[in-house]
Amino acid sequence: MCNEQTFLRASIAATVVVAAFGIILGLLSGSFSITFDGVYSLADAGMTVLALWVSRLIAVSATGDALSARMRDRFTMGFWHLEPIVLLLNGTLLMAIAVYALINALTSVLKGGHQLQFGFAIAYAAVTVFVCAMMAVIGARANRGLRSNFIALDVKAWIMSGGIASALLVAFIIGHAVQETALHWMTLYVDPVVLAFVCIVIIPLPIGTVKSALADILLITPNELRARVERIADETVRKQGFLSYRAYVARVGRAKQIELHFIVPSNFPPQPVESWDQIRDEIGIAIGDEGHNRWLTVAFTADERWAE
Repeated sequence: MCNEQTFLRASIAATVVVAAFGIILGLLSGSFSITFDGVYSLADAGMTVLALWVSRLIAVSATGDALSARMRDRFTMGFWHLEPIVLLLNGTLLMAIAVYALINALTSVLKGGHQLQFGFAIAYAAVTVFVCAMMAVIGARANRGLRSNFIALDVKAWIMSGGIASALLVAFIIGHAVQETALHWMTLYVDPVVLAFVCIVIIPLPIGTVKSALADILLITPNELRARVERIADETVRKQGFLSYRAYVARVGRAKQIELHFIVPSNFPPQPVESWDQIRDEIGIAIGDEGHNRWLTVAFTADERWAE
């Protein structure tokens, strides 16, 4: 997988296949847990399509062709803000689906459970475990170099789906084994109980992603980035003889937005524009991460009001 979009396309195709397989076998076997797994995977595929679209917008806007120029004319601030929105929507939707499934599972238990066809159920769970493990490994390897939030979330979703399928596989094998024993009454509760267990496990998993995405949407300043920017600004103030500075730092998805306003003494000797640009270059090099995902503004003023 050479880039983010290639992996996301492959993930979408695999997810749709697994989802369709799950929904069909879930209906054939009478298993709510398998049907839930299929619906869960289908919702995840929809969110991955949205992530792919946003990823493509961000990538296209960074190129120098005519299409990119037209997009930048309409969206001069870029598309980074869409990334945390998609991540927040993705995590919230997956948690909502799991909560709804948990309610249905508890209702089924209270009603005495239901019977299912364990042959179909075991076949589905085994195939799904294999596919989920394969996609999680491929995604994790691809993301070592790409460091994409979308791929990281997608890998987490495959791990979650694999965990669900593994739990289903174990439960269905146990249920099939006790069918002809004195414990056969337990087979009625295998499906809703394992569904409830799976939901309890997966509901908290997207919380970290949701919190991080919400922090980006609210423009909460990352402590580590702020400390690095303030250290560089302090050094610049001491080196250049400025009075002080104001730093405004935020992370929006994969982008870092940094504004530095330096307060210059009113009697500061006049400098050519090239000298101010040289200071900007030094600050930019010190901050690092130069590229399309860094938005850096460095301004100089003798009037403190312009820095507030």
